[in-house]
Amino acid sequence: MTATLYHSGGFPPPNLDWLRLLPLIGPANAAVAKYEGVLHGIPNPDVLLAPLTSQEAVLSSRIEGTQATLGEVLEFEAEGEVNDESTPKKADIQEVLNYRRALFSSVQLLDEIPLSQRLVSRAHETLMQGVRGRNKSPGEYRRIPNWIGPDGCSIEEARYVPVGADMLPNSMNEWEKYIHSDTPDRLVQLAIIHAEFEAIHPFLDGNGRLGRLLIPIYLYTSGLMSRPNFYLSEYLEGNRQEYYDRLLRVSSAGDWTGWCEFFLKGLIKQADTNQDKAKRILTLYQVRKDWVVEQTRSQYAVRALDWMFVRPVFRSSDFANSVDIPAPTATRILRVVRDAGMLREVRQSSGRRPAVLAFTELLDIADGHPPG
Repeated sequence: MTATLYHSGGFPPPNLDWLRLLPLIGPANAAVAKYEGVLHGIPNPDVLLAPLTSQEAVLSSRIEGTQATLGEVLEFEAEGEVNDESTPKKADIQEVLNYRRALFSSVQLLDEIPLSQRLVSRAHETLMQGVRGRNKSPGEYRRIPNWIGPDGCSIEEARYVPVGADMLPNSMNEWEKYIHSDTPDRLVQLAIIHAEFEAIHPFLDGNGRLGRLLIPIYLYTSGLMSRPNFYLSEYLEGNRQEYYDRLLRVSSAGDWTGWCEFFLKGLIKQADTNQDKAKRILTLYQVRKDWVVEQTRSQYAVRALDWMFVRPVFRSSDFANSVDIPAPTATRILRVVRDAGMLREVRQSSGRRPAVLAFTELLDIADGHPPG
């Protein structure tokens, strides 16, 4: 097998077949706009959709081989041992948490700088924090060759060899220039931005996760979304082999059009999935808001519920300490909603160790479990 080499001179795409893409461009833009409309109808989407951000981090990391589930990540976070990488599972979870931190920090950084190489480097620093990333030059472009293939393979056995380190800075300059260029359609532009970043593979590790993280950031900074709440990793993880094959054909056959078709179809399908999840979460919030007010008869009921939407797995002591409700009232609210079945006890309290509770209805929606 001969490795596919980076498509030197083939970016930006010289010959996109717009006639093939046109039947998908309209529906993709409409699907993204429809999802954006749904978000406008959700009060405080950053609160209500917080579990979807965590699930995106789980799925994007899973594409790279991590095994952590959403419940495991949130339970680990609830335990407060976020720097513990003492087992492979805990190291997997740390990578997921880093992904979420990188997304949040990048969005905040957009207030100071545009989507650019500087922002990408800062995001990579956050992404690679911890044991696994310590020796992978966080935030710095690689200065040596790298390649993609079976674990431990030589460059001769590789499936793909990215751009050489000597040409990498120029390639990234061209990539950044393209981000800010005028193109016929921004979603096609996004497809190309993602594929080219993966093809360049500028860092020693973390390129896949960082490339997928750029998708919601681009949609946000380009004005297509009012918040960076559009995540594509569920579709890409579900079509992982085609995802890899389509990216490879960009370099092996110059098939940018085929890649763009795949990406646009993904946006359409994922937009439908995202809409369904967002609507189900909003319905759950409305139902549980009325329910928790009725059950607790407390003026703090909605504040408590909002807190649980942001942290659907938590230690009972953390709720009492950080919900900004008088301690006796917080304790009573927690007891009422737990005894009434809204929360499931993941771990019982023992001695000085508090109970860990889970808002399973919300987790099931984020995980993509069907209603019922």
